Amino acid sequence: MKLQRASRRSFLSKSAAAAFGFTLLPRHVIARSGQAPPSERVQIAGIGCGGMGGGDIAKLTSLGAHFVALCDVDEARAAGTFKAHPTARRYKDFRTMLDKEARHIDAVTVGTPDHIHAVAAMAAVRAGKHVYVQKPLTHTLHECRELTNAARAAKVVTSMGNQGHASEGSRLTNEWIQAGVIGKVREVHTWSDRAGQLWKQGIGRPTDTPPVPATLDWDLWLGPIPARPYHPAYAPVGWRGWWDFGTGAIGDMGCHIIDHPVWALDLGAPTSIEASSTIDGTQLGGGKINFETYPIGAMITYRFPARGKRPPVTMIWYDGGLMPPAPSEMPAHERLPGNGVLYIGSKGKMYHGSHGGMPQLLPGSLVVQAKTVPQTMARSPGHYEEWYQACKGGKAPVDNFDYAGPMTETALLGVLALRAPGKRLEWDSVDFKVKNAPELNQYLHTEYRKGWTL
Repeated sequence: MKLQRASRRSFLSKSAAAAFGFTLLPRHVIARSGQAPPSERVQIAGIGCGGMGGGDIAKLTSLGAHFVALCDVDEARAAGTFKAHPTARRYKDFRTMLDKEARHIDAVTVGTPDHIHAVAAMAAVRAGKHVYVQKPLTHTLHECRELTNAARAAKVVTSMGNQGHASEGSRLTNEWIQAGVIGKVREVHTWSDRAGQLWKQGIGRPTDTPPVPATLDWDLWLGPIPARPYHPAYAPVGWRGWWDFGTGAIGDMGCHIIDHPVWALDLGAPTSIEASSTIDGTQLGGGKINFETYPIGAMITYRFPARGKRPPVTMIWYDGGLMPPAPSEMPAHERLPGNGVLYIGSKGKMYHGSHGGMPQLLPGSLVVQAKTVPQTMARSPGHYEEWYQACKGGKAPVDNFDYAGPMTETALLGVLALRAPGKRLEWDSVDFKVKNAPELNQYLHTEYRKGWTL
């Protein structure tokens, strides 16, 4: 049985005082000290404590969260976070941590490689804990649908690490598009320069087998994925480029980029997706597929149906150095950002960078009209602040799984299309299947190793 919140606080307070021989200060004394009273601090366990996971933990700690337990398979990678939280109990296996810490925690953060997101987040949800998960929400489409539904049923507070969803630029983008500043939008271009820069793509599996670092539990790092020898090409950084562990540029940066047209245009699920890719950095098209790593470059075309009075939309994704041409209206001294979105409307164009960058209008004369658009959307107190305050009983985050799940599915459908470049896939979101290529439905999920479940 779950303890009622007041009972849990009372039990933990009395137990701590008895065990360590100190007296808990009254609320008014703590308030004068500038610290949040224990009863108002969210008790959190962190899964994945290096990289972005460590950044999430640091930010939430600055907001007043109390991390009572930390889990990471790599002691060296997590060393900074461990040092910053010397009293937090440490674990390597999140399953063990959740078993032992369930009664002590209110929430869980997940900042691991993509292939661990779903199994870790689902374990937290099934334990009745609020959960914050780095993007993309999951590694496979099946995981995404299942986790979204489970979180909704459990009625826990959820958020995905899509920081730009809370930005001022994202809200202006919504308001200007919905006010018709650039007219009806039928075409959107999205792109990222990350592929091949921060991780390698278009390469084969390593053949050498260097020793596993003493600080790393390689078997736990693999988690549900079939066993393979350790190699630094995978961990701690390069995993995003490998099919088995990451989701390439569309899964990584797509969640910061396609988020905004999906939101502003209320795109819903696409009805078709078609990819073209290159494995040698030159010609786009079909041809040989490298199922170890993602292609060097890709274009993915999504088609979305009409939504009420809104027309159908074609959205194109580019990565690996590919980009749409600069609009003719753009001044010669300006350039499109390295990661961003370009909206083509019937009255004009608009573009912005990733993470909800401030939108720019073309031609510039549209700025006058944009200044008259009223503020219709509530502004965010901050991405992390939304989730943390919701864990304390506040309003649900805007980027909760009911939004982040379907948006992530859109990104992962691009990953699926890369398995059949040159073929236009007809997607049935309701029945959750590719209608015209049933052989691809096997890739909606991946078979877990023994001992791992969703």
